[in-house]
Amino acid sequence: MRVVVTGATGMLGRDVVSSATARGHDVTALSRADLDITDLAATTVALAQASGDVVINCAAWTDVDGAESQEAAAFAVNATGAGNVASAAALAGAAVVHVSTDYVFDGSKSTPYLESDATAPIGAYGRTKLAGELAVAAIGERHTIVRTAWLFGLGGSNFVETMLRLGGERDEVSVVGDQIGCPTWTLDLAEALISVAERGTSGVLHAAGSDPCSWFEFASEIFDRAEIDCDLKETTSKAFLRPAQRPAWSVLGSQREDGITLGSWRESLGQYLVQRQTTQTNTTNGAQR
Repeated sequence: MRVVVTGATGMLGRDVVSSATARGHDVTALSRADLDITDLAATTVALAQASGDVVINCAAWTDVDGAESQEAAAFAVNATGAGNVASAAALAGAAVVHVSTDYVFDGSKSTPYLESDATAPIGAYGRTKLAGELAVAAIGERHTIVRTAWLFGLGGSNFVETMLRLGGERDEVSVVGDQIGCPTWTLDLAEALISVAERGTSGVLHAAGSDPCSWFEFASEIFDRAEIDCDLKETTSKAFLRPAQRPAWSVLGSQREDGITLGSWRESLGQYLVQRQTTQTNTTNGAQR
């Protein structure tokens, strides 16, 4: 299968490229430097030249707080850009797998959000991602929208890296305990996205790590596994104000028989920390040579 990956050097994109290559697919990796998806003409040319069977769109504006003051810029990438990719892929005869987010929901439920649940974003980031979903779905039938949550992986800003840094710098760290979600390792998600592309699954799918937890519980596990000696304190969203409001409940589930099941984030966190250490060691050894 010929796979085209947009946003290929981002945290998720690089794992998608790696996973697709490892599974024997012919991969065209398009980074942000290679392709600005907000430019329809350029996107149309690039995807026509790539001649892929499927395009996996990992390009996105992911700065949740920044989107509050720069919604137009976020919309250009997450909504207009997503539509451009879908349109260009359709012209090139390729299917589209588009990555979306739990932030399209308002977080008011107490049971897992299913694919059929009504969307109601409470912030700019969620609004732009929902607009992207609608743009992709409007292009044609050969599309899959995969909603995920709380990503962590190599080569990008994420909660695990933030906790490891703060735990090494401070004697005390406070983390909110009233937001519940599903931490998801990008390598697990990448494998799922490739499987979706291989099967030709269509429609909306949810894919996130199993075993929901709070950010505080996630941080506690990170500190324990990394053996960080830091006083971790639980706080609330009201006490830890940020520009963008976060959904209190971001647990994703699936009602589809062909749905995606990912493993526990606890196991994936352990694997990620090993991967991270190996990468750092190899980088250090390479520099020493």
